Order: sequence, then structure tokens, then C-alpha cells
Amino acid sequence: MGRLRRTVLLSPLVGCVLLAVLVSACSQTAAQQEDATGGRGGGGRGGRGGRFGGRGGTQPVVVAAVTQKDVPVEIAAVGNVEASTLIAVRSQVTGVLEQVGFQEGDFVKKGAVLFSIDRRPLQAALEQAQANLVRDQSLVSQAEAQLQRDAANAEYQMVSAERQAALVAKGIVAKDTGDQTRAQADATALAVKADKAAVESARAQLKVQQAAVDAAQLQLGYAVIRSPIDGRTGDLTVKGGNLVSANNTQLMTIAQVEPIFVTFSVPAVNLATIKSAASSGKKLKVVATPQDGDPQSVEGKLTFWDNIVDATTDTIKLKATMDNKDHRLWPGQFARVSLELQTIPKATVVPQQAVQTGQDGQFVFVVAENMTAEQRAVTVGQRVGDDMVIQTGLEPGERVVTEGQLRLEQGTRVQLADTNGNLQGQGGRDGSNGAGRGGRGGRGGGRGGRRNGGDAGNTGSNAQ
Repeated sequence: MGRLRRTVLLSPLVGCVLLAVLVSACSQTAAQQEDATGGRGGGGRGGRGGRFGGRGGTQPVVVAAVTQKDVPVEIAAVGNVEASTLIAVRSQVTGVLEQVGFQEGDFVKKGAVLFSIDRRPLQAALEQAQANLVRDQSLVSQAEAQLQRDAANAEYQMVSAERQAALVAKGIVAKDTGDQTRAQADATALAVKADKAAVESARAQLKVQQAAVDAAQLQLGYAVIRSPIDGRTGDLTVKGGNLVSANNTQLMTIAQVEPIFVTFSVPAVNLATIKSAASSGKKLKVVATPQDGDPQSVEGKLTFWDNIVDATTDTIKLKATMDNKDHRLWPGQFARVSLELQTIPKATVVPQQAVQTGQDGQFVFVVAENMTAEQRAVTVGQRVGDDMVIQTGLEPGERVVTEGQLRLEQGTRVQLADTNGNLQGQGGRDGSNGAGRGGRGGRGGGRGGRRNGGDAGNTGSNAQ
């Protein structure tokens, strides 16, 4: 009974303790709410000022001016570099290769000695042909002398026949004697004709032998092989001391690299423009950049287009000629080729990154005089490097946004910045200061809330 009474008497005390705890908890909750509200309220306008300097206010952007310039219309392709002349050097006579007059990979001039072949067999053949020529010259002289002798004899026989005929007519000489003299004169005349034929035959044989001498001299000249062009020598396939066969053994190749060709193909739809430029006498500009890591390009002119269009790809093969004085291009290389078809005068140009694509097409953000963003639809034309030609929608001198478009919408206020994100002018600093003051206001409100919560806690403890 006593224990039950003591429990009942302690119940009011427990209730007071519980009440104090509840009051303290409510005070802390209110302090926390006041702290949060104070951060928004005590520094409320400051907090909104901070957001104004952030997403909901002035946005930093990078801009570029709309310019106007002459823009070339170009076609890009991949081409192949070809030597303007490629010659496979072979021997025209059979013999032992005695001497090589160059090192592999040397540049040689036209007429330079490349190879020397054993001359002795060819020299002997030439001397034999020259001896036969002298013999045939003697035969011609002999035939001509025989002709002259027979011609003189024929003339004498003719005079004698006429004299005998006169004597026969007078009855002084028998007719048989006159007929015999006439027959001898006719036989001598026929001998003269035979001598003339012999002379012609001897002269023809002399010409044949003269041709043999010329051929032997030519063959002897082939014993020394000279470069037919200016070019660079290739791999030497036959070393000195080896036997080479006429017109069969390839000794090496020579490639002419000045000038040099670049062949490539473009869509056949551009053929009309190419032919129009050719008919006006204009040489289209071609720029080739080898794919070797060096950005240096080589300029040339379009000099050839094929006589047919490839039906399988609907392209036409073109060829450009490059001077290649510095040997920048090398036969067999692949190169990026740019063919300039025409030039658009005074085209409106903006950086490529300024053009955006939306549901309604392509557009740009233009920075107005009041520093607000205006979304404007544009019609895009030719792309030239990092720039884009704008056909309609922009005027030269306007400013377009190139970085920061994702934070913009129609009418958004903007602040100019550079590519490193540094703001220009005072607008960015004012916004950041406003945000800072707002943040400090929030922290002040928080501190006030914590102080109130602490006081409420102390009150709860005293009540307890």
C-alpha cells in the first residue's frame, strides 16, 4: 500500500519532466525552422539577389561578331599522289653490267650516265660493219667503171654500124658485113644497160651496209644508259658484274616528282561548274595536304578531268598538277584534297559553334543592345573551315553567342565573358557581391535561430 502511494506521488514530477522535454524539443524545432526561414527571410532579398546573379539572372556568354568576307566554295576529297612520269629502265643490248653511275635514291638530271655495259662485242660488230661498207663502196666503184667502159664501146660500135651501112648502100661492102656490125653495136648497147643495173644494185647494197654500220653504232651507244628525265632513282635490282638481257631485265625505275600529279574524284554534279571554268580559261585551284602529320599544304591547278563518269559511284576522276619544288608530295601518298569551285563575294559568316539546331530548324542567339539574348532563326549555307555562311537571318556587325547557349532563352539578360570564363565589365562582380551578401544574411538568420533555440533549451531545463 505504501509502495503504491509513493508511485502515485511521483507521477506529477514525471509529468513535469516530460513537459519540459517536449517544450525544449519544440523550441529547437522552431529554432531550426527559424534558422532555415531566417536564411531565406533574414537574407531573403540577398538570397534572391544571389540567384539573380546565377541561373535566374544575368548569364555569362562568349560572343563573336558577324563578319562579311569572300568565301571560297570548296569540295573535299581524298586523292592519290602520282609521279608525272615513271620510267622503268631496261638495257637495249645484252652484255655484262660494268658500272653503276649513281646511288639508290639519288636525284639525277636528264642525260646523266646511269649504267655502262661491256662495249667490246658491240665495238667489234661495228668495225665489221664498217669493213663491209668499205667493200661495198669498192664494188660500186667497180660497177661504175664497167659501165663507163661498156658505154664508150657501145658508142664506137654504133658509129661503126652507121659507117658500114653507108658502104653497103654504095655497094662497097657486102651486106653481110654491115649486118654483123649492126648486131655488135646492139649487143654492146644491151651490155651498157646491164652495167647500169649492176651499178644500181651495188649502190643499194652500199646503202644496206651503211644502215648496218648505223645500227652497230646505235647498239654501241646503248652500252651507256643515260637518264631520259629529271627524277629520283629507285631500287637497283641488278648489281654491277651481272649479265643483263636486252629489253628484258629491269634495272631500276626513275620517278619525276617536279611537277607531280594528284588524282581524286568528285561527285559528277559538279562537272558543269568545272567545265564552265575551263571554257572561260580559268584554272581551278586545288590544295593538297599529305596525310603524314605535317599540316603544310601544296597548291596547284586542275589540269585534267576524265572523259567518262564512273557509273557505279556517279563520280568523275580529276587530276591536279603541282609544281612540288620542295618535294612536299611523294608518289604513292594519300592526301586530303580541296577543290575550289568558285568564290562567294561578301558572304555573311559566323563561327560554326554559334549555330544551334532546334525543333524548328537552325538558329542563333543574338546579343541585343540592351544586353539580352534574342533567339533568331537562320538559313545556313556553305561551311568553310571553322566558319559557317549564313544566307538569311543575320547582318554584319551583330554579335552572336558562341558559348553559353544552354543557359539562354528569349530575353535572358547576358554578361559578356572571354573563353576562360572571365567576365567583362562590372556586371558580373555586382551580381556576385549581391549573392555574397545574401548568403551572409542567411547565415545571420541561422545564427539568430540557433541563439533562440539555445534560449528555449535553457528555459526547458529551468522548468524541469
